[in-house]
Amino acid sequence: MGLTTATIAAELEAANKAGDPKADQLVADLIDNKEIDGVNALFRTIGTLKPGQDLSELPPRLGEFLKEAAAAPPDWSEADVKAAESFFAHHHGEATMLQGTAGLIGTYLSPAGAFTLRSTGRLGGVEGPGRRLSQSSRLFLDMGNMNAMRDGTLAANVTKVRLVHASVRQLHKKSGEWDYAKWGEPVSQKYVTGAAFVFSTQIVQAMDRLGIDVSKDDAKGFMCAWHYVNHYLGTPEKWLMPKDPDQVEALWNQERDNEWKKTDDGVFMTKQAVDFYKKFYPPGVHDAFIAMVRHALTDKYADMAGLPKSVLDAAAKPIAAGHDLISGVGGGLLGGGAKKAVGVNPYKEIVGIASKGFNEVQKFAVTHDQDNQPQMHQELHDNR
Repeated sequence: MGLTTATIAAELEAANKAGDPKADQLVADLIDNKEIDGVNALFRTIGTLKPGQDLSELPPRLGEFLKEAAAAPPDWSEADVKAAESFFAHHHGEATMLQGTAGLIGTYLSPAGAFTLRSTGRLGGVEGPGRRLSQSSRLFLDMGNMNAMRDGTLAANVTKVRLVHASVRQLHKKSGEWDYAKWGEPVSQKYVTGAAFVFSTQIVQAMDRLGIDVSKDDAKGFMCAWHYVNHYLGTPEKWLMPKDPDQVEALWNQERDNEWKKTDDGVFMTKQAVDFYKKFYPPGVHDAFIAMVRHALTDKYADMAGLPKSVLDAAAKPIAAGHDLISGVGGGLLGGGAKKAVGVNPYKEIVGIASKGFNEVQKFAVTHDQDNQPQMHQELHDNR
């Protein structure tokens, strides 16, 4: 039957105790049997996987797993593909930027998620979040690539993420430090599906706040895309995010305040993300960019995440009668003088500027894996 407003609370509680048994067993076997030497070697192997690859070249367990994992969602159709492609044809750049900013920060508002991200070594710890942020941005970018849902490339890339999640669960299991009674399963099915909600309906809501019109058909296409990704992340059908945008929004609006809380880990991860973004935007543009992210999230959730405030936050909202757009923003960032208008939302221009800057993050995303540095420490802690 799938998730409904009547069942979602109980289903998420059950999903919080569930990992991904097939992926978890695979990763445990590969590491414990020395078929692949440790977490980082597994990650490097995963990074070479491509659709249509000769699976006989891989360890047999990995090959069999990938063959089974390649199956499409049970209810997937050509209409779903076309709907998803329509969304990305209209909104790929904007959606990618917002997923990589407001979306990622939204995931830090999940206490268990933020703890997991912070505690799994320097991939997201004191050395900076660049690799993790770029990897996430790469997935968002890949979702809208030409034929990504037809030629197997997106499915293959998402399956890599699925195995990374399994590796994280093994890391925590071997540490003996994960509090299963408190947190449930590391990177549980609840967290995976919850992230799909954040990166889909939460982003459509953000786009609406920023004055970006998304048609009902395109909204459905975006939900279809994340239903597809949710499936390839290893989530059982009963917990998959629905494809209907109204249903997804209703479910998320009902559960969001049960899932999003302010924590030290979430504020820590947000600060790292904000500091990382500074590398890609000039100082004044960065202030406008952060103001935009605050407005995309709303002040309530931006405050939970610890996003800084500035005088530029006033430019985030439609201008009230009798108020001018701050001249520093209007003249310095958006081109031209301060605007005097009622109901004007300057964020369409700020979104354009932010999307161009985020192109640099995307360039980082497609080149980050060309180095040979360890992708994850094989123990917990980040010297916090």
